[in-house]
Amino acid sequence: QVQLVESGGGLVQAGGSLRLSCAASGRTFRTYTMGWFRQAPGKEREFVAAIYWRGGITNYADSVKGRFIISRDNAKNTVYLQMNSLKPEDTAVYYCAAPRSSDTGLNPKYDYWGQGTQVTVSS
Repeated sequence: QVQLVESGGGLVQAGGSLRLSCAASGRTFRTYTMGWFRQAPGKEREFVAAIYWRGGITNYADSVKGRFIISRDNAKNTVYLQMNSLKPEDTAVYYCAAPRSSDTGLNPKYDYWGQGTQVTVSS
């Protein structure tokens, strides 16, 4: 059974940094695109970042480009989201996601989701 478990959320002041982790189990995601999404109160879930399994190719939402960095450690079956220069509008529950199939490109359909980790940025 595939499980994605996020950690690293918390309360931080504007301008601060947090590093989220997503530990995957149940299969190796070495050849899978991995993604981060977020959902703020009263808003729909939105894409944040994704990382292709090959070559470290990444994709970011415009709202986080230049501030967030997605990375992965395939040996640990873990993906990270380094969040810098945080803003109050980054406040949301952050979710890790993975597709069911491998090598689906940088914009796959995501089938597996973690339970989320809360990030709150105070002004």
